[in-house]
Formats: sequence, structure tokens, C-alpha cells
Amino acid sequence: MGRRWILVILSVLASQSLWAASVQDVRLWRAPDHTRVVFDLSAPAEHKLITLDNPQRIVLDIKDVALAAEADIDTLELGDTPVARIRTGVRDGDDLRVVLDISAEVEPRSFVLKANAQAGDRLVLDLYDKVAKPVTVKKSVTESRKRDIIIAIDAGHGGEDPGALGPRKLREKDVVLAISKELQRLLEADSGFQPTLIRTGDYYISLKGRRDLARARQADLFVSIHADAFHNKQASGASVYALSTSGATSTAAKYLAQRENAADLVGGVRLSDKDDVLAGVLADLSMTSTLDTSLKLGDRVLSNMDNIAKLHKKSVEQAGFAVLKSPDIPSILVETGFISNPGEAEKLGTRAYQKKMAAAIHRGIRDWFIAHPPSGTLLAWQRQQGGREYTIARGDTLSGIASRFSVSLADLKSFNGIDGSRIMVGQKLNIPSS
Repeated sequence: MGRRWILVILSVLASQSLWAASVQDVRLWRAPDHTRVVFDLSAPAEHKLITLDNPQRIVLDIKDVALAAEADIDTLELGDTPVARIRTGVRDGDDLRVVLDISAEVEPRSFVLKANAQAGDRLVLDLYDKVAKPVTVKKSVTESRKRDIIIAIDAGHGGEDPGALGPRKLREKDVVLAISKELQRLLEADSGFQPTLIRTGDYYISLKGRRDLARARQADLFVSIHADAFHNKQASGASVYALSTSGATSTAAKYLAQRENAADLVGGVRLSDKDDVLAGVLADLSMTSTLDTSLKLGDRVLSNMDNIAKLHKKSVEQAGFAVLKSPDIPSILVETGFISNPGEAEKLGTRAYQKKMAAAIHRGIRDWFIAHPPSGTLLAWQRQQGGREYTIARGDTLSGIASRFSVSLADLKSFNGIDGSRIMVGQKLNIPSS
């Protein structure tokens, strides 16, 4: 081998040895209160965070790392973020310097995430807005002292955590956000209800953060929407889950809870996200009543889902879901089907089926609160008056409405001047005293 080729090989080996890892991809998400930038690494790497003023910049120096050609930073969507521009360069020969030009005041935090079953090594930069947006959804009493029932709708996963993946790149996070938004629309059309979305777009929220948002908005119910997955593609059926403080009611429930709880490994959890012991003890004191309501309400939702989907189990199951651990808010987790099953994934990916699933969940929630309204709410006041106005929703029947309000079908029809059995969505009925 000639001297020239030996020098070329030595040069290549030397250049390769300069970098212990590479940034293979860069991703960015905007959340209501912060912007997250994620650097996907081929191996663990050390970094240093520096802030500079006049103009305001945030600098990441990543040791022994090169920027791979496929990591195209220029294609990142920076609109509606405090990041005006991202620049990169080589520092000290073998370190990567990333400079973010900032257009608004932020509080930067950076941390590394070790590779796990769901994702590889990552460096995460969170830019928290200095001016927080106020939360407007809270229990409010009107002049007549009849408040709305607040339903916190939690679309599972989001951002860098896609959840389960189905055929043709169908992502759980997209399916459940669509169903959640449809459920929000249906509840907004009901008098006496005020829905609030925990996740309004494609970004990550920790499991504890989801519970905290529901509590901050003083929710009467927390419902988390998901799409199931299993290594056996034949597994199928929709399910409803409540929390278990002792153990899972089935092997499948235990497996699912472990998978859903692992979402924080993908999104990254700071130390502040950990439950402290005292809070856990206090939670147990009020959990019994909350769990009882969760199970009964979940059963009402499950029975309505039975009309449009195959059920995985005919009763509400229980497991240790971290997202359901609110001691004072009834909480359920709805698995809308198995996205890992090709047949169910095909349905879950359609707008028509997403609407049907949302309508079934809506009917279950509405039926429960009509029969068991919290004190001080409009629904509770209407129940005390011995009658109320009811707006017909998709899937309703006269006999079903009569049964729900414990009145006879004949009285219901007579009270509203109805001869036959034909009713229309959006039609209003006056419910007679039972």
C-alpha cells in the first residue's frame, strides 16, 4: 500500500476519533408555557448551558459531538416560539456549539435522558416562558349560584412521546387528540358542562403535570384518552380503567399500566415531578370515595362504548396508572381500541370512527352526571326542581331518556306532545317530575 493511501486512512481514522457521538436529529415542540428542543444522540454526551445577553442568546456546548448531515436544523418550525434562529458551529476542534437567538424572556433548563426501550439518548432543552398564561377554566358560581360541571379531557402522550404506533405510521398521540377534541366539542354543546383539554396540541406533559392541571382547573372528572397496544397483533377491544391501590385486576391491566407509566421515561421527568410520602398518605385518606365514583362512572362509559365497539373486557379494570392518582378527582382511563391491531387501527384512523368513540364517551359521562350531579351545579339545581330541559344527542332514544330520568315513557311523550318515537339530534325535551 502506497504512502499516500496510508496517510489518507490515518486522516480518516483521526477525524472519526474526534467525536464520541453525533446529533442525529433535532426536534422542537411548542407547549402553552414552554418550548422544548430535543437533540437525539447516538451515544451519551456531556454538555454545558450558557446564557448571554445583549442580544439574548442561549448556548449549548456539547462535548465530543458532531452534527450529522441528516440533522437539518434549518427545517425546524420556529413560529410561535421565543427562538428566532438556531446556529451551530465547532468549538475547540471536537465540541458542538449550538446557539439559540432568543426573542423573548425565557428560563432555560437542560438535562440528558438515557436510552430506554422507547427512545435513545437525548439532550433536552426546555425554555420556560417568563410570563405565564393565566388559567381561566375554574369552577365559577353564577349569580344564580349554578355552576357548570368541569370535565378535564386528557389526550395521552404528545410531543416527543408518540405513544403506540400502528400501521402506516398511525400514531396514538394523534388519534387520541382528535377524539379528545371531538369530546370537548360535544360537551361544550351541553348546558351545565364545561370541558377543558389538558393537552391542546402536540407537546409533552408529565403524568403528574396532567393531574396538576386538572386540579388547578378544579375538575369534577378527569378522563384520559388512549389507544392500546400489545405485542400480539390479534389483541383487540376497547376498555375503561380506574386506579388500583392494591394490584392490577388482570395481567393485561398490569402490562398496560406499566407501559403508560413509562411515558415519563420518554418525555423526561424532573425531580420535582416525584410524589412525596406525605402527599401519598393524605391521598389515601380521601381515595376510597373517589375510586368508587371512578368505577361507577367508568362502567357507564363502558356500557355506551359497547354500542359502537368490541370490548376487551365487559367490566372496568383497575391498575396502578400514575395519571389517575388524583385523590380528590374521579379519574378514568379510556382505551379506545388496539392501535397495534390492523383492523382496529384502520377504524381508529378514520374521522367517522373517532366521532363515534367520542360520542360514546360523551353519553357515558353525561348520563352519570345527570343522575349524580355535584352539589351547587346547574344539573343539581335542575334535579332539585323536579324537572329539567334536555338536549337530545346522537344515540339517544325516548325509552332510554325516560329510563335515565326515572319517568315513564308515556309521561315523557305526553309532556312534550310527542305521538310517535321519532326524535332528532339537538331537539330539546322537557323532563317531567318523576
